[in-house]
Amino acid sequence: MPLEVALGDALVPGMLLVYLGCLLVLWVVDTIVGRYGLYRYVWHPSLFRVAVFFVLFGAAGLLLYP
Repeated sequence: MPLEVALGDALVPGMLLVYLGCLLVLWVVDTIVGRYGLYRYVWHPSLFRVAVFFVLFGAAGLLLYP
């Protein structure tokens, strides 16, 4: 994965694409967990969402930028 990506005339960090992808995956996971009522088993749903995002973003970052 390149360190910088050209979007129009601007260079943006490659991790921005990883960040946006993780937000999309988190949205899908959040929709599924909310639809099946699995948030009943979580102590603090907002904290759970942040933790899931950090896990996704950290794993994707480590996999793409070794």
